[in-house]
Amino acid sequence: MDLAIHIPEIPNIIHYAIPFFIITLIIEIIVTSKKQMASYTFKDAAASISMGLGNVFIGLLAKALVLSALTFIYLNLRVFTIPFTWWAWLLVFFADDFCYYWFHRISHENRFFWASHVVHHSSKRYNLSTALRQTWSGSFTSFIFWVPMAFLGFHPAMILAQMSISLLYQYWIHTELIKKLPKWFEAVFNTPSHHRVHHATNPQYLDRNHAGILIIWDKMFGTFEPEVEVPIYGLVKNIDTYNPVKIAFMEWYLMFKDAINSKTTLLNKIKYFYKPPGWKHDGSGLVSSDLRNEWEKNQ
Repeated sequence: MDLAIHIPEIPNIIHYAIPFFIITLIIEIIVTSKKQMASYTFKDAAASISMGLGNVFIGLLAKALVLSALTFIYLNLRVFTIPFTWWAWLLVFFADDFCYYWFHRISHENRFFWASHVVHHSSKRYNLSTALRQTWSGSFTSFIFWVPMAFLGFHPAMILAQMSISLLYQYWIHTELIKKLPKWFEAVFNTPSHHRVHHATNPQYLDRNHAGILIIWDKMFGTFEPEVEVPIYGLVKNIDTYNPVKIAFMEWYLMFKDAINSKTTLLNKIKYFYKPPGWKHDGSGLVSSDLRNEWEKNQ
């Protein structure tokens, strides 16, 4: 394989989208205020924006690591060489969205990955600023879900570009102003309605609708739930702080604390890192599936 293969420079569209984020945030604040919707509070929005800015700056370092890892796999281990053509971009769209679904689903089912992802769910509000509430630690670990794409032969630049496109798409679905879109669109794509379910703590909504751009994966793998009753946003056990540093690292601290302080076997201590959030070695904890099953029994 050619180890000197050129990696083209594809600009990070998220950086160019920042003015768009600011303008749409202002518009949403004005519209929700006129409609007397309690969508925004200053402290909550400020915390979300701070998390977003931190994610951008930390992402500069993380991108170098991720690009290096994907490039190494692409140059040394790839099975095919997928060219930069229109059909390759079509393939990368579906491949990236499939990888995102499994990254997102496992981030809800595995506490190690949840420790980073919980940041995005820590707001009890649902608005465009919530979309900016992004992890400070996840970029250093989440890329492993995209490693198979580099192994198959997708160029690292294509992978990173499509990941940015997916993230940009997911910005606009964080709103309560858009209720339902046309049925054909709701059937195929992730929408504000589908994603409101994902951010809700209603028992039937827990760990549902993990889609990035396409909702078809949730329907295919049994994690789809339509929006019926009004969503209640936040976490089953909320993080009651607006401090960005605490929001970023509180779950990491609690996870290590549980593992270290629990009076149990070494194996059970290790389980605190990969069992679902809420799991306890003595059976006293409640995970999302327990809460959902209890709700189903009472219906």
